[in-house]
Amino acid sequence: MKSVLLLCLPFFLFAKVHYVKVEPYEAVTLKSAVSALVVDVDLEAEGKAVNHQRIVLLDDRLDKINLKLSEESYRILAESLKRQESYFHRINVLQTASETQKDNAFYAYAAAKTQYVDMGYKIAQLKDSIEKKSIVLARKYVYEMMVREGDFVSPGTPLAKVLDVDKAKLVLFLEPSEIEGIEKKAVYLGDKKTPYKVDKVWKVADEKFISSYRAEIYIDAPKTPFSELIKVEIK
Repeated sequence: MKSVLLLCLPFFLFAKVHYVKVEPYEAVTLKSAVSALVVDVDLEAEGKAVNHQRIVLLDDRLDKINLKLSEESYRILAESLKRQESYFHRINVLQTASETQKDNAFYAYAAAKTQYVDMGYKIAQLKDSIEKKSIVLARKYVYEMMVREGDFVSPGTPLAKVLDVDKAKLVLFLEPSEIEGIEKKAVYLGDKKTPYKVDKVWKVADEKFISSYRAEIYIDAPKTPFSELIKVEIK
């Protein structure tokens, strides 16, 4: 009986040891929000970590011209609105002014204000369009560039796949016994106890590993390359 227990013991110990691939915290496929021609792609950024660097530029020349003209019109409308408002307030208190004159002054003031607001909205739209046509990344790893100069993209077209490598995650598939009281258990990486905890546990058994439950541990970015296997124990 003792020999049977000794033979079974290593199996149970091994069942709680996981060899897990260190993965980037998040992988995102950037997609175009507008329809435009691709005028520049930084292919040198592929396979590198970038910070405050533009990787894709969509054609924004007409937007910039339109923005400049709209901003000039906005300044003129602002002056016109100021004058219309001043005139309306002056005539509105004059007892000698007719109701028709007061109404006309009010409608002119209201029309000027509407034009001013509409132009402000147009400027905001143009700025938003220009911003969306320049894809600038901060502290991201460019895994794959998915467009080339001369391509025409529409909303939803994939532009690039990028990874968040500031943090990392470990994905494990745990047995039911392992997730019991898991919030109180420590995480050991490579036989060393760490301050990490299991951050997320799926409450439904995994579709592929039907007797196990998916769990994730979020850790600091590794000094070694991603995808390296690491020994993980939760106890």
